[in-house]
Amino acid sequence: MANKVAFYAQSGGVTAVINATACGVIETARANNIKVLAGRNGIIGALTEDLIDTSQESNADIAALRHTPSGAFGSCRYKLKSLEENREQYERLIEVFSAHNIDYFFYNGGGDSQDTAHKVSQLSEKLGHPITCIGIPKTVDNDLPITDNCPGFGSVAKYVAVSIREAGFDVASMCATSTKVFIMEVMGRHAGWIAAAGGLAAEKQGDCPHIILFPEIAFNQAAFLKRVDECVKQYGYCAIVVSEGVQNTEGKFLSDAGLTDAFGHTQLGGVAPVIAQLIKSELGYKYHWAVADYLQRAARHIASKTDVDQAYALGKAAVEFALAGKNAVMPAIVRESNNPYRWSIGEAPLADVANIEREMPRDFISDNGFEITAKCREYLLPLIQGEAYPPYKDGLPNYVTLKNMAVAKKLEKEFII
Repeated sequence: MANKVAFYAQSGGVTAVINATACGVIETARANNIKVLAGRNGIIGALTEDLIDTSQESNADIAALRHTPSGAFGSCRYKLKSLEENREQYERLIEVFSAHNIDYFFYNGGGDSQDTAHKVSQLSEKLGHPITCIGIPKTVDNDLPITDNCPGFGSVAKYVAVSIREAGFDVASMCATSTKVFIMEVMGRHAGWIAAAGGLAAEKQGDCPHIILFPEIAFNQAAFLKRVDECVKQYGYCAIVVSEGVQNTEGKFLSDAGLTDAFGHTQLGGVAPVIAQLIKSELGYKYHWAVADYLQRAARHIASKTDVDQAYALGKAAVEFALAGKNAVMPAIVRESNNPYRWSIGEAPLADVANIEREMPRDFISDNGFEITAKCREYLLPLIQGEAYPPYKDGLPNYVTLKNMAVAKKLEKEFII
């Protein structure tokens, strides 16, 4: 009997631990004599038949993926249209999968990716080449339903909490004669999970961040400025964490740049300078602002061990699910207890995950809208536990770069993206 073949692709914004998931997939596949082909630059690699032969990588290099950030095979922001709009894309995927005798499709991404995996599972049998499709969760935004949390989030949460704590010490030491307000902008378009993580740094009254601005809470300018002024007068300074997706009372992003990205989402232009200028013009305080941007999601050097372990376990579970005959499902994290923190792997139907965004519950945000609650802290704290430092060489993290050798194409027809 011929060995089985799997296709694995990384999708959307990468994380500090998505390669740990890839490691889990490939190591488990190798242990079960499954050959893994990866898509170069995500699903685009499947459409263009640009496949990577992971069997050409050494066991040591695959193992090193566990401590290497970003997407080792390349990712992309490319959303397949609906079947009604462009059936040709899905037919092309099946054509490529059939040409390379691919039995399993592992798609590592967020809600859009789970939707794609679900559609492929539905269509493949009709097109004569049934594919077992397993979605694998990944998103720093932590906004997928059903799974308790998403790989990538715990490490971003740790980075944000550490960064605002350290910046707070800096500002506090200089505020008597220098900066009075520090603003740190973090990711989070519609869900404030990352911004909320900054609240973990505030363990007692007066600790920073003094204010968190969430996408779920409409921005109230008067209340915000009043709180900033109170903090400066009481503590000598004010430290703020703001989510990029903060909106005004009309539902418009404060940082709306008037553009859209490849997924059709509003392109945000940076909310930190908007907030900083407001403080300067209305209160006159000297400020500094910073945008964590790619730094927060690439910071493997300070990744959460919990996050790394869960990312690997979900990749491993995806292969095990496929071998067990499961289809159109996503392995999910199940929280069994908070203290002590225990978790296990469950499963979720892709139909129940696709294109659904989970926002923060209102009871995770304080009544005044500027802080997290004890319930939120109880949820977040286990996710940032433990350190999983990468190996270092000459003072720098020693990450792996794979060879990513191409598989010979078998189809004559090219597909234009």
